[in-house]
Amino acid sequence: MTNLLDEILRVFDIEIDALSRVRKSLGPAYEDAVRVIFACPGKVIVTGVGKSGLIGQKIAATMASTGTPAIFLHPADGMHGGLGVVQKDDVVIAIGKSGESDELMTILPPLRTIGARVIAITGNAESTLARNADVVLVADAGMEACPMNLAPTASTTVALVVGDALAVALMKLRDFRPENFALYHPAGQLGKRLLLTVGDVMRSGAENPVIHVQATTRDMLLQMTSKRVGATSVVDDAGNLLGLVTDYDVRRVLEQAQDLFRMKIVDVMNRAPSYTFSDEKAVAALELMENREKPFLLLPVLNRETRKVVGMIHLHDLFARGL
Repeated sequence: MTNLLDEILRVFDIEIDALSRVRKSLGPAYEDAVRVIFACPGKVIVTGVGKSGLIGQKIAATMASTGTPAIFLHPADGMHGGLGVVQKDDVVIAIGKSGESDELMTILPPLRTIGARVIAITGNAESTLARNADVVLVADAGMEACPMNLAPTASTTVALVVGDALAVALMKLRDFRPENFALYHPAGQLGKRLLLTVGDVMRSGAENPVIHVQATTRDMLLQMTSKRVGATSVVDDAGNLLGLVTDYDVRRVLEQAQDLFRMKIVDVMNRAPSYTFSDEKAVAALELMENREKPFLLLPVLNRETRKVVGMIHLHDLFARGL
């Protein structure tokens, strides 16, 4: 009976050996490939058949998300009109273990006629694909992890790592920064942290709890409860922030057995509340609210230029946006 763990370890060992084998063969061609792509005034088109095609899709996606415009084109689609997407200023990365697949061989002559430069990732340096490429990246995995040495396993792992290496080297050349990454990943946590501002998250307009300093405490309570925030900013005639009233302030008055409805708002409010600005990063507001012995649940929001109250941000709003 097959020892499953031994079999799994065997696959790991073969694929690690394949990567080590290719690593030892790295040379100037890999640098050339990166520089050709970096200098490309057009886009990168990745192509490949079968498992190599699946790896090509991942390579194209990684490049596109890290600053190198790239798409995947299946050779079969290319044979039936898809080559119209290729222009002379483009670079084509063609992946093929043997470098002799019929589909790739069929689209190579048109690619040369169009004038696009071709980078080959292949395990066969003497293949037709290699002979028709401007740059050849020999990625010979040796043997596959498949017990019959047939199913693409180690060879696809090698091709994937080669693609990752190209993408990361290009990131370095482009000085690709976290803010660039966030721009291409706006739905991810990093994107939200780097792109979302307080103004994107805050409660504004009719949802913004605000009360004039001369209003009654009864109106103040209505404002706090109707907006379902548990607080209200207190402003003057010009909309400047004078204070903040929270549930805690109301409870403090009641615990002292004072008649809240006979008091003025100015006697209840916090006269020096913390606040944030609408153009501030939302994550900065989150850090301000959390990095205290007693965290804030909310903050008034001001316009940085006018210093007027324009909104209220609640901790739950930030959590709801995935920060």
